[in-house]
Amino acid sequence: MKQRFPWPALAAVGLLIFGGAVHAATSTPEQVAVESAKANAFFERVFNERVDRSPQLQSQLGLKKDYDKWDDDSEARRTEDFARSAQHLAELKRDLNFEALDPSTQLSYRLFVGQAERAIEGYKWRYYNYPVNQMFGQHTGLVAFLVNIHRINDVKDAQAYIARLNGLKVKFDQLIAGLEVRRTKGIVPPKFVFPLVLESSRGIITGEPFDAAGKPSALLEDFANKVAKIPELDPAMRDQLLLSAKLALTSTVKPAYDALIAELESLEKVATDEDGAWKFSEGADFYNYALRTTTTTTLTADQIHETGRREVARIHGEMEKIKVKVGFTGDLPAFFKFLRTDPQFYFPNTPAGQAAYLEGAIKIIDTMRARLDELFLTKPKAMMIVKAVEPFRERESGGAFYQPPAIDGSRPGTYYVNLYEMGAVPKYEMEALAYHEGIPGHHMQFAIAQELTGVPKFRKFGGGYTAYVEGWGLYCERIPKEMGFYADPYADFGRLAMELWRAARLVVDTGLHAKKWTRAQTLDWLRTNTPNSERDIVTETNRYIVMPSQATAYKIGMMKILELRELATRALGPKFDVREFHDVVLKDGAVPLDLLEENVRAWIGRKKG
Repeated sequence: MKQRFPWPALAAVGLLIFGGAVHAATSTPEQVAVESAKANAFFERVFNERVDRSPQLQSQLGLKKDYDKWDDDSEARRTEDFARSAQHLAELKRDLNFEALDPSTQLSYRLFVGQAERAIEGYKWRYYNYPVNQMFGQHTGLVAFLVNIHRINDVKDAQAYIARLNGLKVKFDQLIAGLEVRRTKGIVPPKFVFPLVLESSRGIITGEPFDAAGKPSALLEDFANKVAKIPELDPAMRDQLLLSAKLALTSTVKPAYDALIAELESLEKVATDEDGAWKFSEGADFYNYALRTTTTTTLTADQIHETGRREVARIHGEMEKIKVKVGFTGDLPAFFKFLRTDPQFYFPNTPAGQAAYLEGAIKIIDTMRARLDELFLTKPKAMMIVKAVEPFRERESGGAFYQPPAIDGSRPGTYYVNLYEMGAVPKYEMEALAYHEGIPGHHMQFAIAQELTGVPKFRKFGGGYTAYVEGWGLYCERIPKEMGFYADPYADFGRLAMELWRAARLVVDTGLHAKKWTRAQTLDWLRTNTPNSERDIVTETNRYIVMPSQATAYKIGMMKILELRELATRALGPKFDVREFHDVVLKDGAVPLDLLEENVRAWIGRKKG
């Protein structure tokens, strides 16, 4: 899973309006060049306006323009952004001639229109989410932002960090205001969410300078470590910066968290055990919108559910073959139990075990990196590292995720793996997980997109097409099998186990949000049909509940990429080159699945001559 701040996904209507890439017969090459330049200037202006309005996006991109500020999360800003989207869409359609654009700019036009239309459609559903949840809520997300994104190279950067600490009061006031609006609409997280988020919130304000626990809080430790690395810093200035940071933590950050905790405790009293989006007013319409956005298809909840059941049955059949191969004589559920419980499949739940896992993951990445020429014509310049999820957010975070690199090279791409409970990260899944989150998965896709030339920035840094992004990641778990990796049959089982998990998601996500499955029913179904650990099953079920539709992206996207690869293989025969196919998939950045199919079919046509 990749952590991101996505642009809205492409609406299908945006594709239907414009059809394929064509030029008006009356457009001369000069006119096409002029109109395309005009369009790209528009895209550049709109993207830069968006960056100028988002200090957090600036920092993510490696910029330090408003380094001491947070984004404005007020309702007034949301309304203003909605109006700007409508204005930009109207301007594009009014001032630009689609048929007089070159093919690449036509694609940008279609993507921009779709994103704007989805943003406009999504405005109605802007409160249909949980901004404080156990997966990515602001209560830990803002701390993670400071720790992982906010660099301190000099005194000015340190002062900007302190200013952001002091800005958390306004940020949390806006968050609480949004939670209250949701309360009036009946959009309150289920009961199980509150103990998790309350524990994490209290943990942020534990340690020095909040108490005399004898160890620094996560924020003070991060700030002090970064300040200590400022070159030739005067000791008196260092002490002053630390004193200012401690004051900000006690006078602003602590009251901000206290207010949020009080709000969460109040909401907990009215929370219920109803888990699915169906419980909301117009919940079915919202979930249908979410599915369209996530999958970039028109598949219904029923169609997705049945696809999941078919894929689960197919993968179970593949697992049966591995069970026989390793000599296990029991049935598949017994094999699942064996894999869950036998110590040989897990590192010890100790610092040494965690270090051994990281060492193994790095080795897997390095081995694959050495063979990338077999898979890719285009490779990114940006490097990638492997890190454990930080202690302040590891208990509630997912199993693994990826953070893209900074565009200026100041921050590498990062594959994060959650080592809070080593029983949730079996050895036999190490390969597949590293291939998905790292190389050749998310790192190749995101880093290549960021380094594209000749395309607008909104395409390079978009990433909002979840089915494409996660479909590519899951597809990349399968590629190494063709290269002779997964030599250990248990590692190959791990690959299948991870694919099975994504197929199971199609069943349980639609079950929870469209078919009124309970949390307990979902847990039982996953225990029966997957080999995953109990912690994994509980944590992931909690994730699906608070992120309706997101989990459907992986398998839907992977199936489309495999379908298109098979189409190209049959059509091109000996002319098929997997490296060229991967270039076609990646060279335009993230796109909706129907546009991906257009691109592949066009490439096939060109290759066939």
